Amino acid sequence: MPSFDVVSEVDLQEVRNAVDQANRELATRFDFRKVNANFELVDAEVVLHAEQAFHLQQMMDILRQKLVKRQVDLACMEAKEAVCHLNSARQRVVIRQGIDSETAKDMVKALKATKLKVQTQIQGDQLRVTGKQRDDLQQAMAHLRSGQWGRPLQFTNFRD
Repeated sequence: MPSFDVVSEVDLQEVRNAVDQANRELATRFDFRKVNANFELVDAEVVLHAEQAFHLQQMMDILRQKLVKRQVDLACMEAKEAVCHLNSARQRVVIRQGIDSETAKDMVKALKATKLKVQTQIQGDQLRVTGKQRDDLQQAMAHLRSGQWGRPLQFTNFRD
């Protein structure tokens, strides 16, 4: 039976490259001269360090620009609340990967509501969709693409 997997993956190497480019831009920008500010990548999390909250906003714009240039979808970013102290500010940006169980359940409900002849299975952080006809699977892909799921979706492992 034909099937495909729905996943939400981010290339962490591209994120690392974007963070490196953003750090280089901070070193050359005039408004960040003599300011202790940097980006740090820890696992799937980018930490922004600066002296003021205003600098964090500018740094977030720089990071977004660099991620877009590297073809990383911004829907995978989840910016946490900024933590500000007397002379330092810090903000975490989590790079979300995988499809969480609530989103997967919503996808299953949406596919069942379309009355397509497909079966769905939640397999960890991905969703497997199987059906007898290839056309039904293509309609399921189109329906999932049109939805707002809060994260980028990729369709992998398509089998006939």
